[in-house]
Amino acid sequence: MTTRTLLRVRRPGRLAAEAAALVIAAAVAFPLYWMLLSAFKPAGEIQSTEARPWTLAPSLDSFRRVFEQQEFGRYFVNSLIVAGSVVVASALIAFLAATAVTRFRFRFRTTLLIMFLVAQMVPVEALAIPLFFLMRDMGQLNTLGALILPHLAFSLPFAIWMLRGFVKAVPEALEEAAYIDGASRTRFLWQILFPLVLPGLVATSVFSFISTWNDFLFAKSFIISDTSQSTLPMALLVFFKPDENDWGGIMAASTVMTVPVLVFFVLVQRRLVSGLGGAVKD
Repeated sequence: MTTRTLLRVRRPGRLAAEAAALVIAAAVAFPLYWMLLSAFKPAGEIQSTEARPWTLAPSLDSFRRVFEQQEFGRYFVNSLIVAGSVVVASALIAFLAATAVTRFRFRFRTTLLIMFLVAQMVPVEALAIPLFFLMRDMGQLNTLGALILPHLAFSLPFAIWMLRGFVKAVPEALEEAAYIDGASRTRFLWQILFPLVLPGLVATSVFSFISTWNDFLFAKSFIISDTSQSTLPMALLVFFKPDENDWGGIMAASTVMTVPVLVFFVLVQRRLVSGLGGAVKD
């Protein structure tokens, strides 16, 4: 069978795969498109019984109502503080922990790794009430610490388990060569090992950022009376009204919430792809 014949045989399968990928991409992107469209639609078109996937009179009224909320800017800053703290802290702790469980042999090492897996199997909703009493006893209710600590605890098992593969992929001969050249353990850790596992850190940071940024359960459960400590998802509650929901405001606020995630993803997309590729390879 010639090369040209092989290309003819494979081409229908490749076209089918590409068509399926386009259909899946369109299905995934459609809710985002509808959210953005509804944010720009006038109130009359949103409430109309005839839903149309376009608008001839785009309006910024919904965004204006969102930014006119007095606490919206503070909610945005609080979300940045919480998400940024979780991303930085989880990345550093996971890097050190993954290095420890990979490079060192100690008792209960396997048990510890199994506990990391078990921790990922527990639903977050099942721990909301115990965490509430824990945060109360620690005096962290109505503070940003009540949001940072639980998300840090839930982000670490996944990050440690994933970074373990990246640390393991670095040959021990490289570490021995660095020691022979006079490098200390600290210098090897931060100047040699850290840059090599940076793609994995970026990949875990994306998941940590998204889960923390979009969190509503903990923000609703742990921020009870001090609304100045609320995060951005809580701003959506303003547009849910007993008589009639402000869907334009809800979609506009959701669009504003999505922008930082997209910006963060665009900034780290190259390292994210290499990080996920390394994780699959491992």
